[in-house]
Amino acid sequence: QVQLVESGGGLVQAGGSLRLSCSTSGRTFSGYTTAWFRQAPGKERDFVASTMRSGTTYYSDSVKGRFTIARDSAKNQVYLQMNSLKPEDTAVYYCATSLAIGGSYSSSRSYAYWGPGTQVTISS
Repeated sequence: QVQLVESGGGLVQAGGSLRLSCSTSGRTFSGYTTAWFRQAPGKERDFVASTMRSGTTYYSDSVKGRFTIARDSAKNQVYLQMNSLKPEDTAVYYCATSLAIGGSYSSSRSYAYWGPGTQVTISS
């Protein structure tokens, strides 16, 4: 079983920046597709960004140009750099990964392993 844990969440003012980290224990992210999802109160869990096994990255339209997903293989970590944060970004952020994805990279059902989540709150 792949174990994931997120860190770096907190309270940030609108326009600020925050960097989330996703760490794995026992296995590396190499060869896996890893993604970030978020879930705001009363809303569905939405896709944020992903880094594919090939190295290709994808972003939702709502975060494109503001967020960056990156992988550090040496440290077995995947990061989500969030800039120009907005109140609409407030949510619990989850790290997810899977060795093989049969469906869409933007679907939560495509990922087998999930972290417990970290709260990100943006004040206005």
